[in-house]
Amino acid sequence: MAYWLVKSEPFKYSWEQFEKDKITFWDGVRNYAARNNLKAMKKGDQVLFYHSNEGLEIVGIAKVAKEAYQDPTIDDDAWVVVDLKPYKPIKQPVSLGQIKADPRLANMALVRLGRLSVQPVTDEEWKIIMELGKM
Repeated sequence: MAYWLVKSEPFKYSWEQFEKDKITFWDGVRNYAARNNLKAMKKGDQVLFYHSNEGLEIVGIAKVAKEAYQDPTIDDDAWVVVDLKPYKPIKQPVSLGQIKADPRLANMALVRLGRLSVQPVTDEEWKIIMELGKM
């Protein structure tokens, strides 16, 4: 199993709305690196849900419910989506400040590639985030 992080601006799509919806396809990705990460996701992979721009914190864990397929919101077949379903909220949200302050996470994509909307998370980074989130 692999681990990932996806970003969403809470005023556009929040963790709370995601929990109400129970499943969603992750659309709107128009960056090739992020798209390639979507393509690499496998059913059952776990995904950190990060509130970007406002909140700036990891608030939940999702699971990949369906692997990459054509983005239904656009006719260009270069772009894909995956289906995600909420798994559980993080007991104590983990802020970007906490992540940047922890030297063990200095190489995390969230720190190094701040604008990338879909990114991989290493096993070690996942463990540290779970520790910080009281999971």
